[in-house]
Amino acid sequence: MDTTLIRTRIRSYRSQFETIDELIATQMDRWSVPVLRVAIAVVFIWFGALKVFGISPASELVASTVYLVDPALFVPVLGGWEVLIGLCLLYRPLIRVGIFLLFLQLPGTFLPIILLPEVVFTSIPYGLTVEGQYIIKNLVIIGAALVIGGTVRENTGPSQE
Repeated sequence: MDTTLIRTRIRSYRSQFETIDELIATQMDRWSVPVLRVAIAVVFIWFGALKVFGISPASELVASTVYLVDPALFVPVLGGWEVLIGLCLLYRPLIRVGIFLLFLQLPGTFLPIILLPEVVFTSIPYGLTVEGQYIIKNLVIIGAALVIGGTVRENTGPSQE
């Protein structure tokens, strides 16, 4: 094959790739934050509802951490708080409220690291139990909340640059 023909085909493939890549990136930019908002909302509503209905696997961990308040009261109230966070994230005018509630709630999720290290770690500081992994994943939620919070001043859709 002629090198000129090969170069022409490579340019053509590169151009096609760029077109497809731009289309995909545009759609990801358009849908990423709304999908992130719904995903985080579903997690909060689901996990909160489990606490409200008394079927959360995290209830025992919560009760062991917040031992100053009766778990029979605290766990369902925390669950209601989490459901409220999720609902606020679903309704755009209440995103600020949801993120505010989220940032009040999330520091408490890290308390077992300090108060119950034997429950969180298999080997301090890097070996995590399932409970420890459950807690550390909240770093992702914090990052997601920052991304979502960064959009509250936008009128609609992705950022306009």
